[in-house]
Amino acid sequence: MLSAMRRTAAAPLALAILLLVTWEVAVRIFAVPAFLLPPPSAVAARFATAWSDGTMLRHLLPTVGELLLGGIIGGAAGLLIGVSLGLSGAARRIASPYLVVAQSTPILALGPLLVLWFGPGPAAKVAICALITLFPLAIATLVAVRDADDGLLELMRSLGATPRERLLLARLPSARNGIFAGARVAATLAVVGVIVGEWLGGSAGLGILLNLARGSLFDTPLLFAALLQISILGVSAYGAVLFVERLTSRLTR
Repeated sequence: MLSAMRRTAAAPLALAILLLVTWEVAVRIFAVPAFLLPPPSAVAARFATAWSDGTMLRHLLPTVGELLLGGIIGGAAGLLIGVSLGLSGAARRIASPYLVVAQSTPILALGPLLVLWFGPGPAAKVAICALITLFPLAIATLVAVRDADDGLLELMRSLGATPRERLLLARLPSARNGIFAGARVAATLAVVGVIVGEWLGGSAGLGILLNLARGSLFDTPLLFAALLQISILGVSAYGAVLFVERLTSRLTR
C-alpha cells in the first residue's frame, strides 16, 4: 500500500518540481522584477521568515478557527437539510429551487450584507464559511439519499424495518460515497469562504495578510507566501475529509 501511494505521488511531485525550476529559471533569464513575479526561492525564503517572526502563525490561527467553526456548522446544517429533503419528495419539490438559487448567488455579493448583520468580527467570517459549505453538501446529500438502493430498501421493508432503521442501515450507508464527495468539495470551498470574509474586514487572518502584502507593505514575496499557506490549508481541509472517509469505510466493513 505504501509503495502504491509513493507511485501515485511521484508524478505530481515531479511535475511540481519541473514547474518550479522552470519558473525560477525563466524569472532570472528574463530579469522579471521581484515586485511583479518573485522567483520560488524568494517566496520560500519569505515563507520561512514569516513563520520564524510569527507573522504567518498570527494570521493563520484566526483563519483556522473560523474555518473549523464555519465548516462544522455549515456541514452539519447541510447534512441535516440534505437528508431531510432526500427523504421527503414534497419538501424536495418545494425547497430544491431555493437551494439552486442560493447556490448560484456569489458569496462575494452576500459578504457585505453578512458583515452588516454580524459586524466585522469573526462571526461574519464564520457565517460566510458556513453558507458556502452548506449548499454543496446539502445538494450532494439530497441526491445520494434520494437515490439509495431501492432493492435494499424494499428488502428492509419486507423484513419489517422501521423508517429510522431503513435510514440508518440502508439509505445512509448507500449514500456514503455521494455525501463524502460533497464534503470534499465543501471543505475546499470553506477555505475560500473564510478568505473572502477576511477580505471584507478584520484585523487578523490570511485574507488580511493578503491585503497587507499587496497594499501597505507592497511585499510581493509575502503575497505569494500567504497564497502558499492558503493552498496548504485547503489541501489540509480536503485531506481531513478524505481521512474521515477512509476511517469510516474501515469501521463499517
